[in-house]
Amino acid sequence: MSDSVDFLDLLSAPQALDRIVGWREQEPVLRDDFLARVHAWRSLLADSPGKKFALYISDSIEFACALFGAWQAGKTIYLSADTLPATCATLRRDVDGYLGEFDMQWAPLAPAENSNATGADGFHLLNPDFVGLVVHTSGSTGAAQAIPKFLRQISAEVATLERLFGDELGTADIVATVSHQHIYGLLFKVLWPLAAGRAIHARSFAYPEELVPVLATHDCALISSPAHLKRLPDIPAWKNAAERLHAIFSSGGPLPLNVALDAERLLGRTPIEVYGSSETGGIAWRQRHAQSDDGWTPMANVDWRTTGDGGVLEVRSAHLPDANWFRLGDRVLAANDNRFSLQGRADRIVKIEEKRISLDAIENRLLASSLVTDVRVLVLDGKRQRIAAFVVPSFEGRGQLDREGKLAFNQSMRDWLIHSVERIALPRLWRYPDVLPVNAQGKTTHAELIALLDETPAPPKMPRERLLEKEAQRAVFELTAPRNLFYFDGHFPGAPILPGVVQIDWAIAYGRKCFDLPPVFLGINALKFQQVIHPEQAVTLELVHEQSKSCVTFKLSSPAGQHGSGRILFGTPDV
Repeated sequence: MSDSVDFLDLLSAPQALDRIVGWREQEPVLRDDFLARVHAWRSLLADSPGKKFALYISDSIEFACALFGAWQAGKTIYLSADTLPATCATLRRDVDGYLGEFDMQWAPLAPAENSNATGADGFHLLNPDFVGLVVHTSGSTGAAQAIPKFLRQISAEVATLERLFGDELGTADIVATVSHQHIYGLLFKVLWPLAAGRAIHARSFAYPEELVPVLATHDCALISSPAHLKRLPDIPAWKNAAERLHAIFSSGGPLPLNVALDAERLLGRTPIEVYGSSETGGIAWRQRHAQSDDGWTPMANVDWRTTGDGGVLEVRSAHLPDANWFRLGDRVLAANDNRFSLQGRADRIVKIEEKRISLDAIENRLLASSLVTDVRVLVLDGKRQRIAAFVVPSFEGRGQLDREGKLAFNQSMRDWLIHSVERIALPRLWRYPDVLPVNAQGKTTHAELIALLDETPAPPKMPRERLLEKEAQRAVFELTAPRNLFYFDGHFPGAPILPGVVQIDWAIAYGRKCFDLPPVFLGINALKFQQVIHPEQAVTLELVHEQSKSCVTFKLSSPAGQHGSGRILFGTPDV
């Protein structure tokens, strides 16, 4: 176990000033520098009117300095998930000011970068009964709600996490793919490691290729989410990373078993899934090794029970503001050894025209189709309630959607459901995104799904592309014109073909993408069109740049033969 201290006494605890608190772009940040920065934030806020401030800083170390500086100055921090204008305007009703990286119109405060005050002493023990933080629910089931947190709640959860997992982590650094601007990331990426004496990395690593070198050069624990773990590429480079990885944590939603097993295969560790909510903090955890192993183990000092009206979960713990039982929206089934399994959301049973409809049942039925890889359904209120389905097609499903079109694919989805759900429960609106949208917490929220309904995507004007070869003056692409390409509409009805002028336009566009060409198109020589190009037909575009002649020769071909060719001339404007 690491050298842990009381979270409330973190700043005044006797620790070496040359201890590494974190890493910023491979450079260590020492405790002395950290305390000086906290002092700078405390000094700034002690002289600032108001008690409540919104905070957004992307650098986790600087964020922690601002947070502890604010608490030392007696300020309550509202954790902002982003800096979007709508978010800032909503916060304006509750806060007296903004800290960090907000737009200048909100007059955000921040100490000068060189104001690392010396003699950073005089820090006091934080008051456990002070409301130091206001977080917001994720919005996954509706509008986000503000949740105030006493510092004793945060302190209790930090202590719980260290008792549960401290030995497994040891002195590992903390690396994260998630943001600290929500309660899971805040606890696991910032507050728990700081109290436990583990170094935190200032950046969040959104892409796997960024993670590999960090995990390979530091003993680490990875703080992640289902959204990120689902997208781990199968690459050999993970082998070096796996050798130094102590643990993987995931929260934000249950992790599919195949994703957990893939993570274990690639990274050498089975993810520890954490179940909780913004209101309750952490409730339970699990590590899955088999399909039958779906039970959740309650965290230490968390009591739980189920209600008699549907097995809805209620919890009581020091992570909550009082000793009362808190009712969640999840149904659970008691298992052996004081564990439980999740049975879906209680609030996902809705009434439509007096019929009780399970949204989970609709999703589960759709997921059973080979045409679907992920799905969410929700109810839209209005003059008449309607169900909307957001379906991520599988490779097979995407192919069918492209071939048959959206209306026919909608009918295929309805046909799949018709024998399993009431007719009134059939979705009336369908959207087929490539992936479900997620926020910084890795959650698919109600608001982001609704936004998809407002979007009417324009048909594409460019092909799907794959770069095959690239040299200084030559490039080869594989291009596929999608079935819904803008230029196929009306050219020609029932037998669409790619217009020749579009082929020339693509040759010019890819030529400019690959080579430094003069700005003006002068003309085209030796233009030939030998064969038509059909929807979804893959063709090879070869481009050769003749720099001395300011021209690009293009050739479009496929196994069927040559489709088109020509020499495009470029020049500079006449003055």
